[in-house]
Amino acid sequence: MARLLPALVFGLACALSAAPAFAADQTPASPAPGATGTNAAAPNAADVKWRHGTALVGEPKYPADFKHFDYVNPTAPKGGLVRLSAEGTFDTFNFVVPRGNLADGLGLLYDTLTTSSLDEPYSEYGLLADSLSYPPDFSSVKYHLRPEAKWQDGTPVTPEDVVWSFEVLTKNNPQQQFYYRHVKSAAATGPNEVTFTFDQAGNRELPQIVGQLLVMPKHWWEGTDAKGRKRDITAGSLEPPLASGPYKIKTMVPGRSITYERDPNYWGRDLPVNVGTNNFDQIRYDYYRDDVAELEAFKADQFDWRVEASAKTWATAYDFPAVKDGKVVLEMFPTRGSGVMVGFIPNLRRAEFQDPRVRRALNLALNFESMNRILFFGQYQRINSYFYGTDLAAAGLPTGRELEILNEVKASVPPGTIPDSVFTTPYSNPTAPDVDAERDNLKKALDLLQAAGWELKGRQLVNVKTGQPFTAEFLINGPTFERVGLQFKQALSRIGINLTLRTVDSSQYVNRVRSHDFDLIYGGWPQSLSPGNEQRGFFGSDSADEDGSQNYAGIKNAAVDKLIDKVIYAKDRDDLVAATHALDRVLLANDYVVPGWTLPASRVARWNRFAHPDPLPQYSTGFPTIWWYDQALAAKIGRAPQ
Repeated sequence: MARLLPALVFGLACALSAAPAFAADQTPASPAPGATGTNAAAPNAADVKWRHGTALVGEPKYPADFKHFDYVNPTAPKGGLVRLSAEGTFDTFNFVVPRGNLADGLGLLYDTLTTSSLDEPYSEYGLLADSLSYPPDFSSVKYHLRPEAKWQDGTPVTPEDVVWSFEVLTKNNPQQQFYYRHVKSAAATGPNEVTFTFDQAGNRELPQIVGQLLVMPKHWWEGTDAKGRKRDITAGSLEPPLASGPYKIKTMVPGRSITYERDPNYWGRDLPVNVGTNNFDQIRYDYYRDDVAELEAFKADQFDWRVEASAKTWATAYDFPAVKDGKVVLEMFPTRGSGVMVGFIPNLRRAEFQDPRVRRALNLALNFESMNRILFFGQYQRINSYFYGTDLAAAGLPTGRELEILNEVKASVPPGTIPDSVFTTPYSNPTAPDVDAERDNLKKALDLLQAAGWELKGRQLVNVKTGQPFTAEFLINGPTFERVGLQFKQALSRIGINLTLRTVDSSQYVNRVRSHDFDLIYGGWPQSLSPGNEQRGFFGSDSADEDGSQNYAGIKNAAVDKLIDKVIYAKDRDDLVAATHALDRVLLANDYVVPGWTLPASRVARWNRFAHPDPLPQYSTGFPTIWWYDQALAAKIGRAPQ
């Protein structure tokens, strides 16, 4: 299960359970687990079984009385400034409505009902809520709020805030409405208690999905601003919002910079899930027009931490004096606990891309080996799964439970939605190690295009029936992918397809992708180790026509829909893996994407002013959450510009 809302708004992701087991039941008469202070009240019903956390396999790693996560430094010093970067601009702090350009870092302001650990792939622990409870059939869930949870104005966080937040999100954000569509109702059902009721039983993810809800203050949003104007949750706003999290907005320059400052009165600073975290006094985001300007600013010590996306830049642009002097550290952090599919995504809403033979031809035309050698300095691996890098990636031919699932689904879907190749031929990307292989791939591509109703006239591919040439636009939002786009353009021209590159600013790019106004983009989907309901938003038929959905390709496939249900309703881990393998095979066999490339690590350059726990957690670098400003290191390289 992906943490969908934070992933959408803040670029975050986490893994939760598709088939969770839970911590031992707590004594009903005792205070709710994790509650602190003399005014901590026990939940209502004496027969309700309250749990402090959730896990996919067995029990959560951390018991109800844990003091802090193992990977933090509980005595980490507080202080200092960390400067981060962003591209483009921002014009709103309101994440509820899917319009405008959201400011980076808004996740620093808000607490959710639960929070994840970084050294477990599928565990969640209470944050705003100290415990949760649900019946054996997963048809509802109760969350018990911590009595000490407060907004930054000192007002308690209430069940009414939770209910109101859920209602305004699902009313005003189509993507969230789709994601939470199985939540039938949310209601305050007791002191510090809120209950979510579902429209179905057996969906094991739903209790945890609502735990990811970002809770907002109802009283603030229904009030007036400093000028006496009533606030509007349906409109963009640059008024610093009231929140409940560890930071609040200190200063901002619209579209250019935003600084968050740590709230010394944060109600949850001493919770076990927060000990050793949120160590910086200030976190600042500065915005840059494009990656070229951003890199030059980093070299000039204008910000501290840069994740390098370009293999060429990593290989050639980091030989400046600060690196040689040890003031800037270059480091590779391995990627664990998540999978990915990225690539060229053709828009199936366009007639040209609706035939899978056309989409396969695009893949045959792409010469990855040449790109990797010429453009990427041999750093990348070709992706061959929607769950690449995890045990959820299909391999070989289907057997056992996986084969059973594919046969169950095939019997109830239209012919062709599960291609026969799923059962007979393991998926593989075309390869072109030499000129002869490249020429053979292009011939195969032309054969497929001809079978799909296209013919080559001179150097131009045209539709046999209409005579219209095959043209497509590759939409990009910066110079990084221009080199890649030009290589693909040249390759496609050899089979008569005219690909044009269209570079737009970040705002226009986001709006066009949200409205599915493109022919071809380079994008993808992050995958957790426990996929589930978010797959409907990625690949489900119901999301294909939703503005703002992550079903970028516009996939409408009955077999895919049924396989997504198999993933969601998996009864155990083995069943989940088998169902995900089956889903992976069907997606790959329909060639909905021309798979791209990846590096199973993050390339990071940083000014050497910070320290971190050793070792770092298994599934994240934890930056900047568990890092801290190191005065001794900073003194060696000089104080950062403020």
